Amino acid sequence: MNEAPAIIEAEQLSKAYGDLPVLRGIDFTVRRGEFVALLGANGSGKSTLLRLLSGLSKPTAGAIRIGGWEMPREAMAVRARIGLVAHQPLLYENLTARENLDFFGKLYGIDRNERERRINDLLRSVGLSKRADSRARTFSRGMKQRLSLARASLHQPHVLLLDEPYSGLDQAAIERLDEMLAAASGAGRTIIMSTHQLARIPPVAERALVLARGKIGYDDAILSRDMTEIYRSASA
Repeated sequence: MNEAPAIIEAEQLSKAYGDLPVLRGIDFTVRRGEFVALLGANGSGKSTLLRLLSGLSKPTAGAIRIGGWEMPREAMAVRARIGLVAHQPLLYENLTARENLDFFGKLYGIDRNERERRINDLLRSVGLSKRADSRARTFSRGMKQRLSLARASLHQPHVLLLDEPYSGLDQAAIERLDEMLAAASGAGRTIIMSTHQLARIPPVAERALVLARGKIGYDDAILSRDMTEIYRSASA
């Protein structure tokens, strides 16, 4: 059991779009270094929750604290400690892989020599060293996902948020992503990864949080690789 201090705390967190409630007063805590699989059917609120945690959206009610910082009031400080891989890769298509990482490295204020070292290390770790000078628009979906994870990891964030990262990947890309997530988890990163596919819970994930109709239906350890009954019960 992870006994590390909490890095993410949500209290009575709610989000509505007009008259449509998406999250309905949920409470949860994530400890430093945990890998949480955020599960739920499409439309259950997974992406909305990740947007709130990343500071891209503001809650309708409730409180979020990340590393002791209050969201959204201190969102700028929190964003420097978070890496986000969203549905869209958030890359500049006309820039090369190296240029994309260099651009984001400058935004995070990483000095030139350290920036170059990190970029080379990340391109190697995601298997894109040989395509470092190819434009992102020429990349497959899997390659863009790998480059997006490199972008999200460049500033060495405390927390990684991944929204359906396996979507559209072939088996080779899935296996590569599994390896990268295992490495990030082994390095002590706190990871929250959403998926609606039970088969895509990474082997290193230790806890499942199931969203259903804006509420948490299950929040506990992953007791086995087969979460079918838990998922069905939590979503009922």
